[in-house]
Amino acid sequence: MIDFKSVELSDAGWVKPLLQISDFRGSEYNFTNNFIWKDIYHIAIAPYKGFYAIKSGLDPKEMSFLYPAGEGDFKAFMQEVMQDFAQNGQKFSMHGINRDGMARMEETFPGMFVFQEERDLEDYVYLAEDLRNLTGKKYHAKRNHISKFLRLYPDYQFELIDENNIEDCAKMNRKWCEINECYRNESLEQEACAVRMALGHYFQLGLQGALLRVNGQVCAYTIGERLNSDTFLVHIEKAFYDIDGAYPMINREFVRACAGDATYINREEDTGDEGLRKAKLSYNPAFLQEKFTARLKEQL
Repeated sequence: MIDFKSVELSDAGWVKPLLQISDFRGSEYNFTNNFIWKDIYHIAIAPYKGFYAIKSGLDPKEMSFLYPAGEGDFKAFMQEVMQDFAQNGQKFSMHGINRDGMARMEETFPGMFVFQEERDLEDYVYLAEDLRNLTGKKYHAKRNHISKFLRLYPDYQFELIDENNIEDCAKMNRKWCEINECYRNESLEQEACAVRMALGHYFQLGLQGALLRVNGQVCAYTIGERLNSDTFLVHIEKAFYDIDGAYPMINREFVRACAGDATYINREEDTGDEGLRKAKLSYNPAFLQEKFTARLKEQL
Protein backbone atom coordinates (compact mmCIF):
# COMPACT_ATOMS: atom_id res chain seq x y z
CA MET A 1 0.00 0.00 0.00
CA ILE A 2 1.24 3.49 -0.90
CA ASP A 3 0.78 5.94 1.98
CA PHE A 4 -0.01 9.26 0.29
CA LYS A 5 0.08 12.73 1.80
CA SER A 6 -0.21 16.36 0.70
CA VAL A 7 2.95 18.14 -0.48
CA GLU A 8 4.82 20.11 2.18
CA LEU A 9 7.99 22.19 1.90
CA SER A 10 9.83 19.71 4.11
CA ASP A 11 9.29 16.98 1.48
CA ALA A 12 11.86 18.61 -0.81
CA GLY A 13 14.62 16.82 1.10
CA TRP A 14 13.58 13.36 -0.14
CA VAL A 15 11.80 14.32 -3.37
CA LYS A 16 14.61 16.22 -5.11
CA PRO A 17 17.19 13.37 -4.95
CA LEU A 18 14.69 11.00 -6.61
CA LEU A 19 13.99 13.54 -9.34
CA GLN A 20 17.73 13.95 -9.91
CA ILE A 21 18.17 10.20 -10.39
CA SER A 22 15.79 10.15 -13.35
CA ASP A 23 16.89 13.54 -14.77
CA PHE A 24 13.60 13.93 -16.66
CA ARG A 25 12.96 17.09 -18.70
CA GLY A 26 9.17 17.22 -18.22
CA SER A 27 7.97 20.13 -16.08
CA GLU A 28 5.98 17.78 -13.82
CA TYR A 29 9.26 16.44 -12.47
CA ASN A 30 9.90 19.51 -10.37
CA PHE A 31 9.21 19.95 -6.68
CA THR A 32 8.13 23.57 -6.99
CA ASN A 33 5.45 22.70 -9.55
CA ASN A 34 4.22 19.87 -7.33
CA PHE A 35 4.04 22.25 -4.37
CA ILE A 36 2.47 25.38 -5.89
CA TRP A 37 -0.22 23.45 -7.78
CA LYS A 38 -0.98 20.98 -4.97
CA ASP A 39 -4.33 22.45 -3.92
CA ILE A 40 -5.64 22.94 -7.45
CA TYR A 41 -4.73 19.45 -8.68
CA HIS A 42 -5.19 17.65 -5.34
CA ILE A 43 -1.58 16.48 -5.58
CA ALA A 44 -0.64 13.64 -3.23
CA ILE A 45 2.86 12.20 -2.90
CA ALA A 46 4.72 9.35 -1.22
CA PRO A 47 8.11 7.63 -1.28
CA TYR A 48 7.69 4.02 -2.34
CA LYS A 49 10.62 1.60 -2.49
CA GLY A 50 13.00 3.94 -4.27
CA PHE A 51 10.40 5.77 -6.37
CA TYR A 52 8.64 9.11 -6.14
CA ALA A 53 4.93 8.26 -6.25
CA ILE A 54 2.66 11.19 -7.16
CA LYS A 55 -0.96 11.32 -8.21
CA SER A 56 -3.12 14.29 -9.12
CA GLY A 57 -6.32 15.44 -10.77
CA LEU A 58 -8.68 18.40 -10.90
CA ASP A 59 -11.39 15.97 -9.82
CA PRO A 60 -10.26 13.86 -6.83
CA LYS A 61 -12.50 11.10 -8.14
CA GLU A 62 -10.50 10.94 -11.38
CA MET A 63 -6.86 10.87 -10.37
CA SER A 64 -3.85 9.98 -12.50
CA PHE A 65 -0.37 8.82 -11.51
CA LEU A 66 2.74 10.49 -12.87
CA TYR A 67 5.25 8.12 -14.42
CA PRO A 68 7.65 7.50 -11.53
CA ALA A 69 11.00 9.14 -10.92
CA GLY A 70 13.68 7.30 -8.98
CA GLU A 71 14.87 3.71 -9.20
CA GLY A 72 13.77 0.35 -7.86
CA ASP A 73 11.58 -2.62 -8.78
CA PHE A 74 9.52 -1.04 -11.57
CA LYS A 75 7.19 -4.00 -12.01
CA ALA A 76 6.36 -4.13 -8.30
CA PHE A 77 5.74 -0.37 -8.28
CA MET A 78 3.35 -0.57 -11.24
CA GLN A 79 1.45 -3.45 -9.67
CA GLU A 80 1.04 -1.41 -6.49
CA VAL A 81 -0.17 1.57 -8.51
CA MET A 82 -2.78 -0.50 -10.34
CA GLN A 83 -3.93 -1.92 -7.02
CA ASP A 84 -4.28 1.62 -5.65
CA PHE A 85 -6.67 2.50 -8.48
CA ALA A 86 -8.65 -0.69 -7.96
CA GLN A 87 -9.00 -0.08 -4.22
CA ASN A 88 -10.30 3.43 -4.90
CA GLY A 89 -12.75 2.24 -7.57
CA GLN A 90 -11.04 4.25 -10.31
CA LYS A 91 -9.79 3.38 -13.78
CA PHE A 92 -6.01 3.26 -14.19
CA SER A 93 -4.34 6.34 -15.69
CA MET A 94 -0.66 7.29 -15.84
CA HIS A 95 0.53 10.53 -17.43
CA GLY A 96 3.76 12.39 -18.26
CA ILE A 97 5.25 9.32 -19.96
CA ASN A 98 8.05 9.83 -22.48
CA ARG A 99 8.99 7.37 -25.22
CA ASP A 100 11.51 5.54 -23.05
CA GLY A 101 8.84 5.18 -20.38
CA MET A 102 6.40 3.76 -22.91
CA ALA A 103 8.95 1.19 -24.02
CA ARG A 104 9.64 0.21 -20.41
CA MET A 105 5.95 -0.22 -19.64
CA GLU A 106 5.37 -2.28 -22.78
CA GLU A 107 8.38 -4.47 -22.06
CA THR A 108 7.26 -5.03 -18.45
CA PHE A 109 3.57 -5.52 -19.22
CA PRO A 110 3.28 -6.52 -22.92
CA GLY A 111 0.04 -5.47 -24.55
CA MET A 112 -1.63 -4.25 -21.34
CA PHE A 113 -1.69 -0.50 -22.03
CA VAL A 114 -2.98 1.90 -24.65
CA PHE A 115 -0.90 5.09 -25.00
CA GLN A 116 -2.25 8.46 -26.11
CA GLU A 117 -0.14 11.51 -26.92
CA GLU A 118 -1.17 14.64 -24.96
CA ARG A 119 -0.28 17.57 -27.23
CA ASP A 120 -1.85 20.20 -24.96
CA LEU A 121 0.41 19.12 -22.08
CA GLU A 122 3.71 18.91 -23.97
CA ASP A 123 6.40 21.33 -22.84
CA TYR A 124 8.02 23.83 -25.19
CA VAL A 125 11.79 23.37 -24.99
CA TYR A 126 14.14 25.97 -26.51
CA LEU A 127 17.85 26.22 -27.03
CA ALA A 128 19.09 28.54 -24.30
CA GLU A 129 21.52 30.13 -26.74
CA ASP A 130 18.62 31.12 -29.01
CA LEU A 131 16.74 32.86 -26.21
CA ARG A 132 19.88 34.60 -24.93
CA ASN A 133 20.84 36.09 -28.28
CA LEU A 134 17.73 36.03 -30.52
CA THR A 135 19.95 35.86 -33.59
CA GLY A 136 18.82 35.10 -37.11
CA LYS A 137 15.83 35.93 -39.27
CA LYS A 138 13.42 33.83 -37.19
CA TYR A 139 13.87 36.22 -34.24
CA HIS A 140 13.68 39.44 -36.24
CA ALA A 141 10.29 40.40 -34.77
CA LYS A 142 11.45 39.75 -31.21
CA ARG A 143 14.52 41.96 -31.69
CA ASN A 144 12.29 44.71 -33.08
CA HIS A 145 10.04 44.57 -30.03
CA ILE A 146 13.06 44.81 -27.73
CA SER A 147 14.47 47.72 -29.72
CA LYS A 148 11.15 49.53 -29.35
CA PHE A 149 11.17 48.89 -25.61
CA LEU A 150 14.68 50.35 -25.34
CA ARG A 151 13.66 53.44 -27.36
CA LEU A 152 10.51 54.04 -25.32
CA TYR A 153 11.97 53.25 -21.92
CA PRO A 154 15.72 54.02 -21.98
CA ASP A 155 15.77 54.44 -18.19
CA TYR A 156 14.30 51.01 -17.46
CA GLN A 157 15.74 48.96 -14.61
CA PHE A 158 16.47 45.24 -14.50
CA GLU A 159 16.74 43.65 -11.05
CA LEU A 160 17.11 40.17 -9.65
CA ILE A 161 14.31 39.33 -7.23
CA ASP A 162 15.33 39.53 -3.58
CA GLU A 163 13.85 40.31 -0.16
CA ASN A 164 13.68 44.01 -1.03
CA ASN A 165 11.58 43.80 -4.19
CA ILE A 166 9.58 40.56 -4.12
CA GLU A 167 6.52 42.34 -2.70
CA ASP A 168 6.64 44.67 -5.72
CA CYS A 169 6.22 41.57 -7.91
CA ALA A 170 3.23 40.48 -5.83
CA LYS A 171 1.65 43.92 -6.22
CA MET A 172 2.28 43.88 -9.97
CA ASN A 173 0.72 40.41 -10.19
CA ARG A 174 -2.42 41.56 -8.36
CA LYS A 175 -2.75 44.48 -10.78
CA TRP A 176 -2.18 42.14 -13.75
CA CYS A 177 -5.03 39.96 -12.50
CA GLU A 178 -7.31 42.96 -12.10
CA ILE A 179 -6.60 44.12 -15.64
CA ASN A 180 -7.08 40.64 -17.09
CA GLU A 181 -10.11 39.86 -14.88
CA CYS A 182 -8.71 36.61 -13.54
CA TYR A 183 -11.86 36.14 -11.45
CA ARG A 184 -13.85 35.63 -14.66
CA ASN A 185 -11.52 32.92 -16.00
CA GLU A 186 -11.10 29.69 -14.01
CA SER A 187 -7.74 28.90 -15.59
CA LEU A 188 -6.33 32.37 -14.82
CA GLU A 189 -7.73 32.20 -11.30
CA GLN A 190 -6.02 28.84 -10.71
CA GLU A 191 -2.78 30.20 -12.11
CA ALA A 192 -3.03 33.23 -9.83
CA CYS A 193 -3.30 30.88 -6.85
CA ALA A 194 -0.16 29.01 -7.95
CA VAL A 195 1.68 32.31 -8.48
CA ARG A 196 0.81 33.43 -4.95
CA MET A 197 2.20 30.15 -3.63
CA ALA A 198 5.42 30.62 -5.58
CA LEU A 199 5.93 34.21 -4.44
CA GLY A 200 4.92 33.39 -0.87
CA HIS A 201 7.49 30.57 -0.60
CA TYR A 202 10.03 31.93 -3.09
CA PHE A 203 13.08 31.72 -0.87
CA GLN A 204 12.22 28.38 0.77
CA LEU A 205 11.79 26.85 -2.69
CA GLY A 206 15.15 28.19 -3.86
CA LEU A 207 13.72 29.98 -6.88
CA GLN A 208 15.43 32.50 -9.14
CA GLY A 209 13.70 35.53 -10.58
CA ALA A 210 14.09 38.93 -12.17
CA LEU A 211 11.98 41.99 -12.88
CA LEU A 212 11.79 45.06 -15.08
CA ARG A 213 10.87 48.53 -13.88
CA VAL A 214 9.60 51.40 -15.99
CA ASN A 215 9.28 54.76 -14.24
CA GLY A 216 10.07 52.97 -11.00
CA GLN A 217 7.14 50.53 -11.27
CA VAL A 218 7.43 46.79 -11.94
CA CYS A 219 6.08 46.08 -15.43
CA ALA A 220 7.33 42.51 -15.86
CA TYR A 221 8.84 39.66 -13.87
CA THR A 222 9.87 36.05 -14.36
CA ILE A 223 10.54 33.15 -11.98
CA GLY A 224 12.27 29.83 -12.67
CA GLU A 225 14.88 27.32 -11.52
CA ARG A 226 17.14 24.54 -12.74
CA LEU A 227 15.07 21.52 -13.76
CA ASN A 228 17.66 18.84 -14.53
CA SER A 229 21.26 18.43 -15.66
CA ASP A 230 20.85 20.43 -18.88
CA THR A 231 17.56 22.33 -18.62
CA PHE A 232 16.31 25.47 -16.88
CA LEU A 233 12.57 25.70 -16.17
CA VAL A 234 10.57 28.93 -16.41
CA HIS A 235 7.61 28.77 -14.05
CA ILE A 236 6.08 32.22 -14.35
CA GLU A 237 6.37 35.14 -16.75
CA LYS A 238 4.14 38.20 -16.43
CA ALA A 239 4.20 41.59 -18.13
CA PHE A 240 1.80 44.42 -18.82
CA TYR A 241 0.69 44.30 -22.43
CA ASP A 242 0.60 48.10 -22.73
CA ILE A 243 4.37 48.26 -22.13
CA ASP A 244 5.60 47.55 -25.66
CA GLY A 245 8.32 44.91 -25.70
CA ALA A 246 8.14 44.05 -22.00
CA TYR A 247 7.54 40.35 -22.58
CA PRO A 248 10.45 39.68 -24.97
CA MET A 249 12.70 41.95 -22.90
CA ILE A 250 12.15 40.14 -19.60
CA ASN A 251 12.36 36.82 -21.40
CA ARG A 252 15.78 37.57 -22.87
CA GLU A 253 17.28 39.31 -19.85
CA PHE A 254 16.10 36.63 -17.43
CA VAL A 255 17.69 33.82 -19.46
CA ARG A 256 20.91 35.79 -19.72
CA ALA A 257 21.06 36.51 -16.00
CA CYS A 258 19.69 33.33 -14.43
CA ALA A 259 19.84 30.34 -16.76
CA GLY A 260 23.58 29.93 -16.29
CA ASP A 261 25.12 27.18 -18.40
CA ALA A 262 21.82 25.47 -19.22
CA THR A 263 21.57 24.03 -22.73
CA TYR A 264 17.78 24.14 -22.85
CA ILE A 265 14.97 26.30 -21.50
CA ASN A 266 11.66 24.59 -20.71
CA ARG A 267 8.79 27.10 -20.85
CA GLU A 268 6.12 24.54 -19.97
CA GLU A 269 2.92 23.67 -21.85
CA ASP A 270 0.15 25.72 -23.47
CA THR A 271 -2.77 23.67 -22.04
CA GLY A 272 -4.48 23.95 -25.42
CA ASP A 273 -4.90 27.73 -25.23
CA GLU A 274 -4.62 29.06 -28.79
CA GLY A 275 -3.14 32.42 -27.82
CA LEU A 276 -0.56 30.85 -25.56
CA ARG A 277 0.31 28.27 -28.21
CA LYS A 278 0.92 30.99 -30.78
CA ALA A 279 3.12 32.92 -28.34
CA LYS A 280 5.22 29.88 -27.44
CA LEU A 281 5.63 28.81 -31.06
CA SER A 282 6.77 32.33 -31.96
CA TYR A 283 9.99 31.67 -30.01
CA ASN A 284 10.81 28.69 -32.25
CA PRO A 285 11.15 25.76 -29.83
CA ALA A 286 13.92 23.26 -30.47
CA PHE A 287 11.39 20.52 -29.75
CA LEU A 288 8.30 19.69 -27.75
CA GLN A 289 8.79 17.42 -24.75
CA GLU A 290 6.46 14.59 -25.69
CA LYS A 291 4.06 13.28 -23.06
CA PHE A 292 1.80 10.25 -23.25
CA THR A 293 -0.99 8.96 -21.04
CA ALA A 294 -1.41 5.21 -20.50
CA ARG A 295 -4.67 3.39 -19.77
CA LEU A 296 -5.45 -0.28 -19.34
CA LYS A 297 -6.86 -1.88 -22.48
CA GLU A 298 -9.29 -3.96 -20.42
CA GLN A 299 -10.83 -0.78 -18.98
CA LEU A 300 -11.53 0.93 -22.31
